[in-house]
Amino acid sequence: MAALVVHSHVFCRQLQLNSATGKLSTKLEFQRVGVSTPSWCQRQQATFMGKRCNSRTRAGGKSLIVSSSDVPDFLPATWGKNEKSSLLGPSSEFTAEEAVLQQLEALSNNDEPYADHGVEVMYRFAGFDPFQRSQYFGPFFDLGQFERFRRIFHHSTYRVLLGHKERRILSSLHMSEHTFKQRVWIGGARPGEEEVFEFTLVQRVGGSWDGYWLTDSLRHDGKGIQGGIAY
Repeated sequence: MAALVVHSHVFCRQLQLNSATGKLSTKLEFQRVGVSTPSWCQRQQATFMGKRCNSRTRAGGKSLIVSSSDVPDFLPATWGKNEKSSLLGPSSEFTAEEAVLQQLEALSNNDEPYADHGVEVMYRFAGFDPFQRSQYFGPFFDLGQFERFRRIFHHSTYRVLLGHKERRILSSLHMSEHTFKQRVWIGGARPGEEEVFEFTLVQRVGGSWDGYWLTDSLRHDGKGIQGGIAY
């Protein structure tokens, strides 16, 4: 009898392989790790993954054993596919121009399908190291946390990008085989609001990101962010 135990902060899952039958059985043991035993665990039966299964509580109510051969050992092959396919982000199939376009399209519909989705897409395309201060916006900022990145887009310098109504490519240039720059004029949603921005994209070579175009910087084509900024 071989066993594999996977721990989490609430329960541990034990998969047991019967050497005689070659079948897996599943045992879930809820452990008291900084939390009280769930109230539903103290009732005569417990429901797990849509299946009714017998349960019993150890003395003292410190843990619960739930056993059932009906508990699936693996998620179905189709699980999460629809969710993953809906995530917009870098792709090895995008050219540098297409990578910029995908980001601008997301920003123009920033709050679709939810608030600041466009900014989230920009964060996925960002090529900076989250553990290092970055010059993505020009000055050095700590952008390791998405919330800080998001707040800068709501600064007066960059908010024109959010929900913008017009844009026009002013120039595009491949600085080298793996570096691309594009200047874009943006017409904002507010009357008279317009700015010019410069995208710099770098294509990764080697590793799991080989061939992907990621945004190295997005700079305001002017004074940019001046003075301090609370982010």
